[in-house]
Amino acid sequence: MAEFYTEWRLRGDRYDGGYGNGLTLANGESVQEMTKVEEDERETVFRGRCGHVLRCVHEKVDIPGQNRSVTVCRTVFENAADKPAVLEMLASFALKGVKADRMHRATSFWSAEGKLLSQDLTDLNMEESWAGHGYRIEHFGQTGSLPVRKWFPFLVLEDSENGKFLGIQLYCASSWQMEVAVGYGDLKVRGGLADRDFGQWTKTIAPGEAFETPRAVIAEGESLEEVCDLLVKAQKPRIAAPDRDMSVIFNEYCATWGNPSEELVARMAEKLEGTGVKYLVIDCGWYRQREDENWFNSAGDWKTSPILFPSGLKAAADCIRSHGMIPGIWFEMEDCGVDSETFGETDLCVKRDGIPVTVGTRRFLDMRKKTVWERLDERVLSLLRDCGFGYLKVDYNETFGAGVDALDGEECPAGVVSGVCSGGIAVTPPEKNAVEDGPGEHLRQCVAGTQAYFRHLAEEMPELVIENCASGGHRLEPSMMELVSQASFSDAHECDIIPLVAANLHRLIHPEQSQIWAVLRKEADVHRIHYLITAGMLGRLCLSGEIFDMNEAQWAAVTEGIVWYGKVAHIIRDGFTKVIRTNVKDYSKASGYQAVLRTLGDEAMLVVHTLAGGANPPVDDLLAGYEVIGKYGSDVDADYRGQVYLLRRSR
Repeated sequence: MAEFYTEWRLRGDRYDGGYGNGLTLANGESVQEMTKVEEDERETVFRGRCGHVLRCVHEKVDIPGQNRSVTVCRTVFENAADKPAVLEMLASFALKGVKADRMHRATSFWSAEGKLLSQDLTDLNMEESWAGHGYRIEHFGQTGSLPVRKWFPFLVLEDSENGKFLGIQLYCASSWQMEVAVGYGDLKVRGGLADRDFGQWTKTIAPGEAFETPRAVIAEGESLEEVCDLLVKAQKPRIAAPDRDMSVIFNEYCATWGNPSEELVARMAEKLEGTGVKYLVIDCGWYRQREDENWFNSAGDWKTSPILFPSGLKAAADCIRSHGMIPGIWFEMEDCGVDSETFGETDLCVKRDGIPVTVGTRRFLDMRKKTVWERLDERVLSLLRDCGFGYLKVDYNETFGAGVDALDGEECPAGVVSGVCSGGIAVTPPEKNAVEDGPGEHLRQCVAGTQAYFRHLAEEMPELVIENCASGGHRLEPSMMELVSQASFSDAHECDIIPLVAANLHRLIHPEQSQIWAVLRKEADVHRIHYLITAGMLGRLCLSGEIFDMNEAQWAAVTEGIVWYGKVAHIIRDGFTKVIRTNVKDYSKASGYQAVLRTLGDEAMLVVHTLAGGANPPVDDLLAGYEVIGKYGSDVDADYRGQVYLLRRSR
């Protein structure tokens, strides 16, 4: 691997030259004048010119059950001076002497998560200048409370000459950044919290105190697929005990579109009994107080609708359990809509310049606050307990932007400002006369408050299965994924690109956690049903839709698919995605095919989908060396077909 070092900046430092100012805060005065004072296999220690100590931790961590390891990185800044230190940048990781000529990133927009972007560095004008002078910098990241927006916090650098790959994932649910820099005879890569320039971040550290960055995980391998597999398997999700069997979910959202009722829930529970579906989830709208309310705008008060559930939610949950399933419910607990009473309780909301942050029809609760936690315990945690819900879907449908004001009330019990918070970050409040932290740091604290509340729910209800949703996939980053059992893979509920998005996410999160919609419609023929169910076999199968209106043949295709899902679930959970092969370019007018091969010892599954013009894809080579044990779906000899093969290595 290349050499570890550290990147940081103190307020008042001289900026580096080379035309980088405004593109990067790296390699400033403090970095240029720091000295290495200690180094071993797990830590490199530097001392700054003012006596500050920087511990660049880089520990090898074995992947359970495999003879492979990754490097977990973080940086600890210790203020050893006699006055407050104001950080404007502190990287989680920094590497120099990197050899690479190509980079791979995962792009992401709403309903198109994880699309791979592979580029030669020369195509980015990142070759060295003729004199070696000046920096060529590729900087990317995101600002706000949706960490996966345009980009995943993920990067793979490829050395095509030697067939080597270097992969990196940041564990950061707030604003983050990564940089690749070429210049002066070196290629460097670094990343972590978004800095002052990019994310309005500054942090004041009092004398004798310390600050620790979010983690980054680095993996090396001989293929893109190998490196991605290592990064994913390094993630350690909290899978609640009831969810360890890879069971199927039914979420009623695409049947009611925000208009559930106790009558419909009861009919669904009866229909699904004995099918192998384990969870029946009541989605948004269950709180509507009036017929004319919009589910999106009325979210936030969490009072059961007397119109939709006149017998109460406990009766609905009891009904679901009586049919052998675990009841689930949707919340968007960190937000409130314009038609809710909570929207007007501005003392609970995050602010910018003293004004509640309002985005569209949404405001955001300040998850640092004790009063907010008390409200959520009263209206979320108590409802879950009292009604007997075993599954919680947590949605989050907006972002409050690059920064917010400082906490203006009593801190929550988790102490996310003055104690330990997400990513292992340990901080102590500065002296009262110290320079105030920047808006980006206050944003980080708010997100840390959210993550602390997720942990609080899990501690209070250890058996609770928690689903991470943010308009689909806007929070599919590792530090959030480690707090939950499952996550919504996307809001691409009924799109033809579902298998494409589902396959993309194999490079980024555990397929065991990636919940994939299969929305059933009465007009769907058997081929369409096969297409959707086989797409669901690329992760956690989640059914929805018009199950009452399906004929016998349609329903038989669904129930057969659930049985088949059980046959391949262990490969989904524990396997290695060796191949993702597709010729699809345009997701809005998708044409072509996709084939995904996931292996586990002598077993494998091959999932093949055709889109427009994709009939008879060339997948015979992927079957070579395997015996077909069985298959489910439609032959891929026409457009819009899906098929899964269960394979065993030929002897």
